[in-house]
Amino acid sequence: MMELSYCGLACESCPIHLATLEKDVDLRDEMRRAIARQINDHYGGNLNASDINDCDGCQSKTGFLFNGCYRCGIRKCCMERGLRNCAFCDEYACEMLLEFLQKEPGAKIRLEQIRNQTQNNS
Repeated sequence: MMELSYCGLACESCPIHLATLEKDVDLRDEMRRAIARQINDHYGGNLNASDINDCDGCQSKTGFLFNGCYRCGIRKCCMERGLRNCAFCDEYACEMLLEFLQKEPGAKIRLEQIRNQTQNNS
């Protein structure tokens, strides 16, 4: 089963997670440079390659966590509510999540699929 972040991003295809798994140091460094550029372009950030640290997923209890996850309001909300992800929230989809999903349509699709499966099994 694919590991999902609280917001519906797929860890198995996350560039930050893939860079974490990369053994070749030179390739990993290039991946982190590309990730910083992508975040800056897509989200309006101001990151350098050195800001892209290892990550095992925002739900990891013992592994690495990307520094951006510590500031993530969606992650904080799900943790406080004890939710596996936003698809299980009674307030789905809140304004904070909707704003995020505008930039991440794949996450929206995954969360909607989970909600549909959950409702069909009820």
